[in-house]
Amino acid sequence: MGNDQKADLEWRDGVIPVSTRFDDPYFSLENGLDETRHVFIAGNDLPERFTSGFHIAELGFGTGLNMLAALIAWRASGAQGALRFTSFEAYPMQADEIDKALQAFPEARAIADPFLQAWGAGKRRFSMPGLEAEVIQGDARVTMTNWDGLADAWFLDGFSPAKNPELWDDALMAQVGKHTVPGGSFATYTAAGFVRRALTEAGFEVERRSGFGRKRHMSCGRKL
Repeated sequence: MGNDQKADLEWRDGVIPVSTRFDDPYFSLENGLDETRHVFIAGNDLPERFTSGFHIAELGFGTGLNMLAALIAWRASGAQGALRFTSFEAYPMQADEIDKALQAFPEARAIADPFLQAWGAGKRRFSMPGLEAEVIQGDARVTMTNWDGLADAWFLDGFSPAKNPELWDDALMAQVGKHTVPGGSFATYTAAGFVRRALTEAGFEVERRSGFGRKRHMSCGRKL
């Protein structure tokens, strides 16, 4: 795999991975797991909506922290069957980098071994108890148009729209809408106006909620 397809990282304070390509950290400098739960889990009104076969899709896999947080919530909810999780990632981290990043979150790291073993073996489709996951590698603007899935909920977690606008453009947000079931949802940490407008155009009823930590606002919505 060429270097252009890998995540280019530096480590802030030795523990927080920062993308040098996008000059943005992979998770909150305060508490990434709490942020995931506030923005993506609660923002999609989960776990209340969990049903067997519930399908979460994501833009920006990163460390896998959102997937692990969703799995923790799924297991705690007592939902039957397996959670489906599909993520789109252009620049995957290496297994040892993910392992290092997850050390900051013992609760997530405690369940991560099967994921890390599969990832280290080069698998991008893998199973864990209560989870069926697939990470689709490549430019989401291309790969999503070839995807036939429908999500019940979206985690929109690309790098900052100001630094990674490609993952938030109108055409890609339209694809998110196209690949969402009626009544499905999205949540994201950003309240950028152009993102909110694109998601409205994509068929979502968009609302602004209180953000996590120092972020005043976030966005979420339901497919009309």
